[in-house]
Amino acid sequence: MLEHHVDPLTAALVPGQPHPLKGTKKFTLYLGCTISTEQWPYEMSAKKVLDKLGIEVEHKEGYSCCGITIRSQNAMGFLYMSARNLAIAETSDNPVLTYCTGCRLSLHEANHMLGANATLKGRINDKMQIEGMQYAGKLRVVHILELLHDIVGLEEISKHIVRTFPGLRVAPHNGCHAIRPLDIGQQDDPEKAEKLDALVRLIGGETPYHANKIDCCGAPMLLADDQAAFSLAGTKLHQLMDWKFDALVNICPSCQKMFDNQKIASGTVGAKLDLPVLYFTQLLGLAMGFSPEELGLDQCESDVKRIIHWKGPQDSAAATAAATAPTPAG
Repeated sequence: MLEHHVDPLTAALVPGQPHPLKGTKKFTLYLGCTISTEQWPYEMSAKKVLDKLGIEVEHKEGYSCCGITIRSQNAMGFLYMSARNLAIAETSDNPVLTYCTGCRLSLHEANHMLGANATLKGRINDKMQIEGMQYAGKLRVVHILELLHDIVGLEEISKHIVRTFPGLRVAPHNGCHAIRPLDIGQQDDPEKAEKLDALVRLIGGETPYHANKIDCCGAPMLLADDQAAFSLAGTKLHQLMDWKFDALVNICPSCQKMFDNQKIASGTVGAKLDLPVLYFTQLLGLAMGFSPEELGLDQCESDVKRIIHWKGPQDSAAATAAATAPTPAG
């Protein structure tokens, strides 16, 4: 049974134990489709942050989609695409780094499934011969959340912080693929995901609990029913505004697309949505002293100026609402 297969590449992290890649400084980047074609600010901000932290990223030629878009229609096609990308990465010995949670899950799951089934691995490699490739299954795949929190660590990151965001009420959004499924090692506890929260608190933000913290953004439904998909994003944004959050930060390009496109989401919930949405790497980049332009913040669709110019609680959504509320009559 695949769920009982355990190997060093996909084993769950042990709480309280150092990450197997602790101290690693060089990774091979797998960028995926969405970031490389439309979500450039994620790559821009991640590059600035990782350069500051002394993390070297190697690029490879020839990658394709990770296969996540066809997983439910063609399992062999999905495995072939993920294994092919891993085979390209295996021309170096560096661990594989992704910024997209969906890509990380695809590559991680391919390692898990092919490591558990030698026959399946052989079938995939037979098909790869036409491209002159072979998948060995030797590289661990990590997401940038895992890299920042577990491999670099909060203490090291804190040495590079030159600005904080006191009183900033942030809703960290991990996205589904960062914490699911349950039968292979996740980046964080799916019932109590705290790593992104800890990183936000490191730079002075507040991360109050809210009831829809792990709700889906709606992206998986986008091709089947775009109105239903954006209604999930719109509902979450509307609730966060009601609860006086100042921003939503996320670590997934698909989630960013859903939450940042608030004109469409507004129509699905019948309310005006105006909540700053940005990548965590953009917020961390500001805390490290990079300019908004260097981090791609000028390309956000939502209005992030309040976050860029944040000085303290006086800039919060709650303070703004109180200042503009009508004075009760006499």
